[in-house]
Amino acid sequence: MLISITSIKAQQKTYCNPINIDYGYTPIPNFSEQGKHRATADPVIVNFKGKYFLFSTNQWGYWWSNNMLNWNFVSRKFLLPQHKVYDELCAPAVFVMKDEMYVIGSTHGPTFPIWKSKNPTKDEWEIAVDSLKVGAWDPGFLYDQEKDKLFLYWGSSNQFPLLGTEINTKTLQSEGYVKPLISLQPEDHGWERFGEYNDNSFLQPFMEGAWVTKYNNKYYLQYGSPATEFSGYADGVYVSNSPLEGFAYQSHNPFAYKPGGFARGAGHGATYQDNFGEWWHVSTIILGVKNNFERRIGIWPAGFDKDDVLYCNTAYGDYPTYLPKEKANHMEGLFSSWMLLNYNKPVQVSSTLGGYQANYAVDENMKTYWCAETGKKGEWLQTDLGEISTINAIQINYADQDVEFLGKTIGTFHQYKIYSSNDNKNWKIAIDKSKNTTDVPHDYIELEKPIKARYLKLENITMPTGKFAISGFRVFGKGNGEVPKPVEKFIVLRASAKKYGERRSSWIRWQQNNDADGYVIYFGKSADKLYGSIMVYGQNDYFFTGMDRTDAYYFQIEAFNNNGISVKSEVVFCE
Repeated sequence: MLISITSIKAQQKTYCNPINIDYGYTPIPNFSEQGKHRATADPVIVNFKGKYFLFSTNQWGYWWSNNMLNWNFVSRKFLLPQHKVYDELCAPAVFVMKDEMYVIGSTHGPTFPIWKSKNPTKDEWEIAVDSLKVGAWDPGFLYDQEKDKLFLYWGSSNQFPLLGTEINTKTLQSEGYVKPLISLQPEDHGWERFGEYNDNSFLQPFMEGAWVTKYNNKYYLQYGSPATEFSGYADGVYVSNSPLEGFAYQSHNPFAYKPGGFARGAGHGATYQDNFGEWWHVSTIILGVKNNFERRIGIWPAGFDKDDVLYCNTAYGDYPTYLPKEKANHMEGLFSSWMLLNYNKPVQVSSTLGGYQANYAVDENMKTYWCAETGKKGEWLQTDLGEISTINAIQINYADQDVEFLGKTIGTFHQYKIYSSNDNKNWKIAIDKSKNTTDVPHDYIELEKPIKARYLKLENITMPTGKFAISGFRVFGKGNGEVPKPVEKFIVLRASAKKYGERRSSWIRWQQNNDADGYVIYFGKSADKLYGSIMVYGQNDYFFTGMDRTDAYYFQIEAFNNNGISVKSEVVFCE
């Protein structure tokens, strides 16, 4: 059963986070002392003339796409010889003004140029202004089309606020009026506290990644916090009727948040519209194994509700998700309903390097990975689904072990075959990428026609560099059993508002469901706006440290396994 890769791409209607692009290897030598590795972050996507353009940190170029699935890389360095820095467009700002696209990277000085292009699908750029005098780290621009005005927002600090200024549309310079706009308030906002668990133990949190969206005559100033290294890295938002003053904290914050699951983190991003007018949010996913700044990119459905509340739907956000389509309900989500079939299921491998054990390939933790002793042809990994199941899609997440590159890779690609079997004896080719000529570090294949199998074997043919290492061999579809029963005895424990206690945190507990692989907890500040979500595997409690101190909350939970998702629990009110 040989499946045509061309037909797979033609038919594919879904994608899976982290998105599958040719992430460059960090070009910064001292960032690779614990191992050379792929890295990027701080993404921006803008829609220009019906195409999507993706820029992110240190990629020596950028991508464009017609469909948000197949991304075409354009090789380009925007910094000039006098800019003697490793950061080639760190945390870039990209905006569209009239019929041109503009781009600039982060700088604390006044010497970086702003570039512009009318045809950025090719390397056709010219300097719009030779230096942005104001200097801005983590810059974000908003061109207000109705007012024909341009605004700049910036800042990355655990001490100073985000700043804003108007930019003259002719000179592309600030005329000197710079205004502080917002600062963090971790004493009130639990999710803004520093640390993997928001424990605020030794550093003040960071506010960074400004991005402003105008919607319904309101200005939505978005920011990342508390720090890019943590699973709770999230984007919050303040809202104003004016572009440079009067910003008020949106009650439903953080609006982009994904602290659990395989792909964690949803901070420092950008909100944009697809070609059907629906909203999306692109943001940074945390990895942080070889270096604190080892990161990936995720794209999530987003939108504005009937009350103009900005939300981002990350529930099952690292499972197969539908690409943009004309009729889409982003509030309900675009999850395909294909479940993970091999979570913590038995694994066999050809060899194992040191402590990089086989089960790390199926534990739903991107930080852990199995590694073979070599990167040679014939190394393999086999997963047992436990029963014959319907398989719709497969994601192969490669890890970086003993890789040799700094910068972008050229000339050698991932090549492999995947075999399927019902009895572990008779095998068929399910996917043949033995002649693949693209860089696919998070390869995602939606099958043209679902197959039925119990066993899958991934066999290496070629690695672009390093050893054959897999952080997640993820198989999606449906099993043949029952979905879990609804979760019982769901409670949320929080300090009373009338007594001394830590109200930014709560302890959530429920009765262990024997049929569940995991759970999704939904939360919000009103029963009809449970926009926040947390994915939890293999446990029956969760310490939630991302609450706002003064506000009441509502919670709900559902269980899931390889067969589907349970009915949601009753909504629990927590004062």
